[in-house]
Amino acid sequence: MAISVGPISSGDRDQWELLYYGYAEFYRVPMNEEILDTVWGWIHDAANPFFGLIAKDENGRALGLMHCRQMPSPLRGALVGFLDDLFVSPDARGQGVVEELYQALNALGKAQGWPFIRWITAENNYRGRAVYDKLSEKTHWVTYQMSIS
Repeated sequence: MAISVGPISSGDRDQWELLYYGYAEFYRVPMNEEILDTVWGWIHDAANPFFGLIAKDENGRALGLMHCRQMPSPLRGALVGFLDDLFVSPDARGQGVVEELYQALNALGKAQGWPFIRWITAENNYRGRAVYDKLSEKTHWVTYQMSIS
């Protein structure tokens, strides 16, 4: 299968939504039109350093997506990348889609001048973590989250 990866374009909305619904379902996070419209706006706002990549097969069918953004790293005094979302359609897994997405992510990071790209994943995302272990290095950082009340 020939796989191409590029920026998410305005014509990708329907296929992107299907993938993003799948991503939200995987993490059991509610998804709705308001969230979709907000994220779609971030992707297409040239003033916002938020990026969307989409992988497609030779017929133009969307296979996977990535969303990432720029963030400051104060201790480094530099901007770095942060990968927020990665999802590959279940029927396209194991066919090289994630590797192609990571190559495109690496190229984006180089173009942005980021020294690295960081991300988090669920502890029980064993399939994803097996891929991440091959493509990157695991840090020693533990993630916490404080709800705002």
